[in-house]
Amino acid sequence: MAADKPAVIRMFGLLHTLRTRQGLPVTVELRVPPGGRTAREIALDLELPLDKIEAVFCNHVARPLDHVIRAGDRVAFVPYGTPGPHRYCLGIKQAGDRSR
Repeated sequence: MAADKPAVIRMFGLLHTLRTRQGLPVTVELRVPPGGRTAREIALDLELPLDKIEAVFCNHVARPLDHVIRAGDRVAFVPYGTPGPHRYCLGIKQAGDRSR
């Protein structure tokens, strides 16, 4: 049952580097309540710098930071700096625009 599964959170790029330098894991399994939590709330709990996050991938789809993360979701925080064409093709730019 998905409600029993933790969300799997990953950090990419600069966020990966920051966590590594701090001696923190770059992949985290996190239990979320039944109603879920926003990616922004999770980022704050993980002490990720919000001003460095352009978008979040949730289950392979680019989303804004106000997207609700639920149990069993696979999540990746994407920092600014992803090469231009890829930002558009993957929907990162659009998700980042909705986060502001």
